[in-house]
Amino acid sequence: MSGLRLFNTKGGVTEVMPRLAEAEADVQGLVEANMETLLGVRFLASEYVIDCPDGGRIDSLGLDENNAPVVIEYKRGTSAGVINQGLYYMAWLTAHKDAFRALVRDRLGASAASQVLWSAPRLICVAGDFTRYDVHAVREYRRSIDLVRYRYFGNDHIGLEAVASVTGHSASAGRARRHTAGLPTARRQSGAMAELAEAVDEALLGLGDGVTRVRRKQYVAYQRLRNFACVCPPQQTKLLVNLKADPKKVDLVPGFTRDVTGLGHHGTGDLEVQLRRERDLERAQELFRASYAAA
Repeated sequence: MSGLRLFNTKGGVTEVMPRLAEAEADVQGLVEANMETLLGVRFLASEYVIDCPDGGRIDSLGLDENNAPVVIEYKRGTSAGVINQGLYYMAWLTAHKDAFRALVRDRLGASAASQVLWSAPRLICVAGDFTRYDVHAVREYRRSIDLVRYRYFGNDHIGLEAVASVTGHSASAGRARRHTAGLPTARRQSGAMAELAEAVDEALLGLGDGVTRVRRKQYVAYQRLRNFACVCPPQQTKLLVNLKADPKKVDLVPGFTRDVTGLGHHGTGDLEVQLRRERDLERAQELFRASYAAA
C-alpha cells in the first residue's frame, strides 16, 4: 500500500483516511470521463468487444499524447491477473490494427488515424494496489506498461500514483537508445549540439524513477504517465525543448524561454526553452523539475 498520508488542516490537523472504490466501475467511470486530465490519454471506447474465439472486453481504449494506442484495465483492489489480461488485449490490438485505426478515425478523425504510433503501444493498469511480484513482472515483459495505484480520499479527492513505468524494447526504442535521445546521429550534428543533446537526455531521464522516452519523427517525448518534455531535433545553433510548465507562472526571458500557447509546434507543452550552450541547460534545470512534477 502507498505510504502517502493526507491531512486536512482546517481547524487543526485531521487525517483523511484513504479508501477503495465501492465498485470497479466507479473507478473506470471517473477515469473515462476525465482520461485526458488524469492520464494524458484521449478516450476512444469503453468495454470494447474484441473479435476472437475466446471473446473478451477491453475496459478502456485510448490514444496518448504521442498517438500511441493505449489499453487501460481496472481492478478495484489487488489482482494478480490484471497485467496478463491487459497483455492479452494488447496482443489482440496489435494484430488488428485496421480495427483500431477505424475506431480512431470515427472518434478523432482521419489525421489522427494516419499517425498512430504502433512501435509504442501502452498498457495502463489502474488498481487499488499491486504486489512486489507485479512490479518485478512488468520489468521482464518487452512491453510499455504503467502500474497506477488509486485511492479515494474523503468524498472529493482521488490520488493516482505511478508504481512502475516501463518502456517496451521495440526496434524504434533501441534506435532511440543508440542515437542520442532518438535524435539524428552525432555525425549529422555539430559537436557542440551533439554534446548538448546528450546532456539534455541525461538530465531529463535523471529527474526520477519511471521516466520513459518515446521517439517520434518530429520529436522525442519524455513522460511519466503524461509527457513532461518534448525535445525537437537540433537546429544549427540551438535545441528546442517544450515543457508542461505553465508559461504564465514563469518569468520569460527573450532568447531563452517563450510562451507558445496557441502556436504551432511539435510535441506537447506550451513553454518553449531554447538551449544554445551548457550553461543554458543549467538555467533550465528548475523548469525541467517543475514540468516533471506537473506531469
